[in-house]
Amino acid sequence: MHIGAHISAAGDVTLAPERSKKIGGECCQFFSRPPQGGKGKELTEAIGQKFKANMKKYGQAAAYIHAPYYLNFASLNNRIYYGSISVIRAELERGNILGVKALMFHPGSYKEAGEKKGLKLVCEGLEKVLNDYQGKTELLIEMSAGAGAIIGDTYEEIDKIINSKELKKYKIGICFDTAHAFASGYDLRAEAAVKKTFSDFDKVLGYKNLKLIHANDSKVELNAKKDRHEHIGQGQIGLVGFQAIVNFAKAKKIDLILETPDLAGRKKDIEILKKLRNN
Repeated sequence: MHIGAHISAAGDVTLAPERSKKIGGECCQFFSRPPQGGKGKELTEAIGQKFKANMKKYGQAAAYIHAPYYLNFASLNNRIYYGSISVIRAELERGNILGVKALMFHPGSYKEAGEKKGLKLVCEGLEKVLNDYQGKTELLIEMSAGAGAIIGDTYEEIDKIINSKELKKYKIGICFDTAHAFASGYDLRAEAAVKKTFSDFDKVLGYKNLKLIHANDSKVELNAKKDRHEHIGQGQIGLVGFQAIVNFAKAKKIDLILETPDLAGRKKDIEILKKLRNN
C-alpha cells in the first residue's frame, strides 16, 4: 500500500513524479488535461518514456489520472454525451502511453433523463468507451457524494452499472472516496463503523473491484449529501476513523490518494497517514 496525493501536472506531465516526491508522495494522481475544459497537450511515446523514467527516478510506485469534471454520461445533450465518451476513451489511451495504473471518473447526473434512463445511458456510453480498448490503464468509477441526482453515491447504484449486461465483461473498478462515502451516509468515524462500511462494500460490490481509495476528511456531517473535503483529522471523520481506514487499505494493499484542500496541507496529511500506517 502506497500513500500519495493529487498534484499538478501543469506545464509538463513528466514533472508530476518529482512534484509528488517533494511532498513525500509514494504514488500520485493528476489531470492529464484541463479539468474544467479544453484540449490536453499531445502525449507522444517519447513523453511516455520520460514519464515512466521519472516515475522510477523519483520512487513513485503508481500513477493515476483523474478525468475532467464536466463529463456527464447521463446527459440528453448529444454534444455532452458523446463528448464524454470521446474524452474518457482518449484519457484511457493517454494513460496507457504514460503507463498509468488507472483512470477514475464521475459518471454524471441523471437530473434530465431520470434514474432509469440515465443509468441506461451511462451503461451504453461506457460500453462505447471500452469496446475494443486494448490498453492496460484501468477504468474506475469514483463514488460520489450524493448531491441531487448525482450518479454513483450508493453501492447498489454502482453495482447496477458495473454489473450491467453491457459492462459486466469489462470489469470496471471502483475508487472509494472517504469524504464522498461519508457524505452519502457510510459511517467511517470509528473502527467498527469502518469495518461495517467496507464489509457492506464487499457484500454488494466485492473487494476485488476496489482499486483505489481517495483519503479525504469531510467538512460536513454524516449523510450531508455535500462534497466538502477537509484535511486529515480536521473533519468529521477524524483520526480514529482514518486509523481504521489506513489499517484496511494496508491489509488489502490498496493505495491512498489525498485530495485535501491545499498542497501544503497535503504534505502534512501524507505525513499523518504514514504515521497511522506505522501504528
